[in-house]
Amino acid sequence: MRPSCDRFVPGYGDANADFHVIGDHPGIHGGAETGVPFTNEAGKRLQAALVDAGLLGTTGDEPTVNSTFVSYLHMCVPDGTPTAADYTDMERFFDAELRAIAAHVLLPVGAVATDHVLNNYTSVGWKTDIDMEALHGQEIRGSGFLVVPIKDPLEWDDDDHDELVAGLTTLQSTDFRRESDLGRFIPGDDPYLVR
Repeated sequence: MRPSCDRFVPGYGDANADFHVIGDHPGIHGGAETGVPFTNEAGKRLQAALVDAGLLGTTGDEPTVNSTFVSYLHMCVPDGTPTAADYTDMERFFDAELRAIAAHVLLPVGAVATDHVLNNYTSVGWKTDIDMEALHGQEIRGSGFLVVPIKDPLEWDDDDHDELVAGLTTLQSTDFRRESDLGRFIPGDDPYLVR
């Protein structure tokens, strides 16, 4: 699948990732120059936190990932701010990518990505304004995915980096994979884990 725009930034990272970092678009979260999401000023702040939390091995224009995939809701490099119709047009690409990666934990970055993920990929649904200050680094259990919203790194204060790292570190010490063992329904003792 290829979007119809001239310039776009595809997802980057581990295709079997446990964690899927989801940004708004390359105009906000970088990547237009490097072709890799989250490589501008905001992205480098986020990358540093993800390294400290163990989700990235290194930072940079081509960071080393540890069971992590990064992408955008709107992968085209926009000329200005994308419209609602632009996001709708790109939805099929994002949805296909999200389902192909099938990460256990979704990490939407910023209010637009968080609103989209909560309303389209969880059973929670969000009818009020998204309060990123309150949601930053907090676990939200939905159906099929665990969601940990991340405040836009350009808006971080002194504590946001450490708060996110602490939340992700704690999460990784738990059984965050939402799997069921269906092996009990088939012959033998081998587990058959499904999401």
